[in-house]
Amino acid sequence: MLVTIAALCAVIVIAFGATGLAVWRAAHTDDAAHVDRADVIMVLGAAQYNGRPSPVFEGRLRHAELLYGEGKADTIVVLGGGAPGDRSTEADAGRAWLISEGLPSESVVASPVGRTTLESLQAASDWMLQQHLHSAFLVSDPWHNLRVKRMASDLGIEAYASATWQSAARTEGTRFDGYVRETLAYLYYRLFGH
Repeated sequence: MLVTIAALCAVIVIAFGATGLAVWRAAHTDDAAHVDRADVIMVLGAAQYNGRPSPVFEGRLRHAELLYGEGKADTIVVLGGGAPGDRSTEADAGRAWLISEGLPSESVVASPVGRTTLESLQAASDWMLQQHLHSAFLVSDPWHNLRVKRMASDLGIEAYASATWQSAARTEGTRFDGYVRETLAYLYYRLFGH
């Protein structure tokens, strides 16, 4: 019995360590460095306040704007729904911000669906299917790279991660927390599928 418990603990520690390393490696890989183009640039939503993107969200939007300016895609899709009582959704706030920065309105699409990453990606995947689009650069915070790429791939999107460090936590402590949180979130997604 004791040997079984020890073996189980060893498996858990190894799985957590290997996943944590994969999360860290994915965070430090920018697919845009070696992929010239995708069909769309997809911005994962974050907090917005009455239509004004939070600093974290603005960092993601600025990175998407940079990729668009480099010709990585002709369309930016901003994801994210709203909470009850919100005046705006994350997607609508992000789209308005990008247009206010000078991007053509026809190049920026809002997908205001979903309160979770998976729900938002499912809605975006459905939209892409209707538009006959297949590939996307995913813009979020670095430690999300592994999980969002996996989720998008599972939904049939040819996914490339290009995260921004501008919106990421700047202290080592909060970065460490982000890696730990995402390691657990990735393992949870792989085990339970949501």
